[in-house]
This record gives sequence, structure tokens and C-alpha cells, in this order.
Amino acid sequence: MASMTIRNLDDQLKTRLRIQAAQHGKSMEDEARDILRAALSREPFAPVNLADAIHGRFKAWGGVDLPIAPREAARNPVDFNE
Repeated sequence: MASMTIRNLDDQLKTRLRIQAAQHGKSMEDEARDILRAALSREPFAPVNLADAIHGRFKAWGGVDLPIAPREAARNPVDFNE
């Protein structure tokens, strides 16, 4: 088993950990291990494509049908040599 030292731990955080460990009838080390285990056992969020995220956010409101503008024939390019 590996061990680790956590330096510069805020005094208030350490006090809260000590109180929570006492409430659960555990040592501070056991409580910290359980907290780490619970936090790291969740599946990481998969990255989401921004366009898919926006679409998912507004999908429930439905889409908007916009009229398609009629296309015109391509114009001749301007000749600046004239």
C-alpha cells in the first residue's frame, strides 16, 4: 500500500475531517481514504462537443423554420482595368 502526506492543509478543513471521522467512528486517515475513494469512484464526465451541448440545451423548445432566400445567378467579376 502506498502512503501520502498532505501538506498545508487548512486548519478548519482538518477540524471538519476530525469531527466527521468521529461521527462515523473512524480515524481521520480512514475517513480521508473513504472520501477519496468515493470521489474517485465516479465515472469522469465525457467531453461534450460545444455544438451538441447547445443543441441539447435548446432542443426541447423546437426548431425554427426559416425561409430559404432565392438564389441568383453569379455576377460577373468587376474589371478594374477599364
